[in-house]
Amino acid sequence: MEANVHEPGKSLAYPWFVVAILMVAYVFSFVDRQILNLLVGPIRRDLGISDTQMSLLMGFSFAIFYTILGIPLGRLADRWSRRGLIAAGVVVWSLMTALCGLAQTYLQLFLYRVGVGVGEATLSPAAYSMIADYFPPERRATAISVYSMGIYLGSGLAFLLGGLVIQFAVAQGAVSLPLVGDVRPWQVVFFVLGISGIIFSLAFLLVREPPREGVLVHGSVPFGEVVAHLWRNRRTVLCHNIGFAMIAFCSYGTAAWVPSFFIRTFGWEAGEVGIIYGLIVMVFGCTGILFGGWLTDRWLKQGKTDAALRVGIIASVIAIIGGVYLLVGDGTLAAILIVPSVFALGMPFGAAPAAIVAIVPNQMRGQTTAVYLFIVNLIGLGVGPTAVALVTDYVFADDLALKWSMLIVGTVANLAAIALLWAGLKPYRETIARMRTGG
Repeated sequence: MEANVHEPGKSLAYPWFVVAILMVAYVFSFVDRQILNLLVGPIRRDLGISDTQMSLLMGFSFAIFYTILGIPLGRLADRWSRRGLIAAGVVVWSLMTALCGLAQTYLQLFLYRVGVGVGEATLSPAAYSMIADYFPPERRATAISVYSMGIYLGSGLAFLLGGLVIQFAVAQGAVSLPLVGDVRPWQVVFFVLGISGIIFSLAFLLVREPPREGVLVHGSVPFGEVVAHLWRNRRTVLCHNIGFAMIAFCSYGTAAWVPSFFIRTFGWEAGEVGIIYGLIVMVFGCTGILFGGWLTDRWLKQGKTDAALRVGIIASVIAIIGGVYLLVGDGTLAAILIVPSVFALGMPFGAAPAAIVAIVPNQMRGQTTAVYLFIVNLIGLGVGPTAVALVTDYVFADDLALKWSMLIVGTVANLAAIALLWAGLKPYRETIARMRTGG
């Protein structure tokens, strides 16, 4: 029997320090992941590719191995040092990001993006497991929400950094680097990000592996046993995982094309979009995810065990209404009206992983969250950006119809999320009740 690490009155100062380091790692991962969204124009021009090919770089290339390797890496997180696993992952994805700066062809860039996904697959299953061991249940949604702020800080920084790079490119043109020679400005971004990430990996020397809370077994639980537990609670798991995946489908699918929407519809400069949209994402995405975590924990304390799913439903309703920003005729007004959507789509993504770790034993958390991330990222990141591009390229066959593609994909995805999460409320409550009685 493992001692309870959640002793009443015990200081949470060090756990919050660990959350801060994990959050910075998540920031790096999302900057690396999202930087392409603002560089659509120069990369398309230099590599001679279409919106659909570009969308595969944004999502599918990254997601394919990120999702597939997530499950075995989640298994490692249940058995080995989670701190060491994350540190190794940071080094791998940072190295692959730097290699993106050497890409001369579409295929090379595609393969390096696959490598970025392989490295980043180490992070969240291990991070969720560590945070769950550092914090009591009634604080987990908030703690995971703080960690998950990295999504919006990283995405915002990606847009800001991309915007500044484009402005620099306009002023300076080609850049010459030692040992590399002349490179395009967008390639410089990858070099800077990769080297910075490798240096940051040293921060994990300051992180201690937390003791695993609860009853532990020797080694790790067989994956078949994890599958059996999830199958017994299949309605809960499917409604939760696919429901939140549909919110991610909208979030990734539309966010990938927001810069292009402002450029094509209103004639904004890419640098201008990056700075404005980057600030909106950083401020209101972070506010949304913190609010969603706080609201989930508040409702949990009030006995609403299905709180996370309720937060997801509310988020989707707001996001559907917030899609009005795509229909206005003024760029400044559209930038103001996008704020509720950014806020709402951030709300569930601290609450959702906190909800999934609550329905499995400790020794299954890494593998279970890896399954959750597999579904969310395969559907959301792997398909979302491409779904918008396919509608633009093959339904409308008009780059200027991008706003309609975004509106259609976002609305359909959020309606599906509402239906699934609503259907999952009762099964989720029943699963939590069984976990509390040892069933």
